[in-house]
Amino acid sequence: MHSEEELLAALTLQKTAKVGDVIAKKLIRHCGSPEAVLKEKKENLLKIDGIGTYVLADLQHSENRKAAENELKFIQKENIQVHYFLDKSYPMRLQHCADGPILLFQKGNASLNAAKMISIVGTRKATSYGKEFCEELISSVSPLQPTIVSGFAYGIDIVAQRAAVKNNIPTIGCLAHGLNQMYPKVHAKYVKFVVENGAFVTDFWSTSNPDRENFLKRNRLIAGMSQATIVIESAEKGGSLVTAHIANSYNRDVFAVPGRVGDSQSIGCNNLIKQQRAHLLTSAADLVYLLGWELDAEPFQPVQKQLFVDLSPEEASIHSYLQEKGQSLLDSIALECKFPIHKITPILLQLEMKGVVKPLPGKLFEAL
Repeated sequence: MHSEEELLAALTLQKTAKVGDVIAKKLIRHCGSPEAVLKEKKENLLKIDGIGTYVLADLQHSENRKAAENELKFIQKENIQVHYFLDKSYPMRLQHCADGPILLFQKGNASLNAAKMISIVGTRKATSYGKEFCEELISSVSPLQPTIVSGFAYGIDIVAQRAAVKNNIPTIGCLAHGLNQMYPKVHAKYVKFVVENGAFVTDFWSTSNPDRENFLKRNRLIAGMSQATIVIESAEKGGSLVTAHIANSYNRDVFAVPGRVGDSQSIGCNNLIKQQRAHLLTSAADLVYLLGWELDAEPFQPVQKQLFVDLSPEEASIHSYLQEKGQSLLDSIALECKFPIHKITPILLQLEMKGVVKPLPGKLFEAL
């Protein structure tokens, strides 16, 4: 926003009952600014397609302005960053979502426009299988420095965000309430680490509590800010599936980790795969290949093969095998080199970063 008065007008519009994000954007684009919307005569606004008297009933209610002034004081006191939907700082991927918020509030310094950004969600009742997969996945992709987005909730969410902090990669927590509090309270001990390593974002005001319906609304931020949404574990119904369906509606990639038939916390993931609403995800290599990360030039330049590369014993073993055998499947490499799959994936990624191994379609790898 260019001025305090513009921000105050946008807050007033955001506070207006019956005017949601979709309508607010339509009004702003028609009138030119939030200030212009509030100053425009109702009879002129009613001429806009899709705008009726019901929507505009509370548009010029004085209580909205008073509430906006109070919220602005909170924003200034707490040094909260505010991203207006037409600003360059606003998440570029969220700009393509019709229901993205007109204002997004941030605490922390993480870029909301990182080149590589994935959302990781899952059940609150995470199993050891889900937790271990989540930690291994994030450890494996950490050389590529993606930003990990999640909901800071119980279960898979907090496992993902803790793993991001542990691996020194940025993480963003999308909240279902204002930035004056933290839910669940038991996760307050992680707040400092997330702020230092990333950020918290929300479109809710400091007057908002973590009500049930807010979590469903919050899910559009998780799905909209990222290139892809990964569901690691989910029961037959749950918020993770809602996030996956929202990501589908935004035409974003969705990945799901398969589980054993009959496992209660894998039913949702298995159904997503069965219904072809998600890619099957069994390793970091699947993610890297399908998102085309190994082809990206920004922010990481392609690694040139060096004449002399320092390899660990494990890396040297796998590299020698690939030099001898040529193109090999991930499973074959693991079997012949005597490494479990979850251990070999990060090693292959390191070899790729060092420019001595190249991933190919179909989980194939070859030495360079």
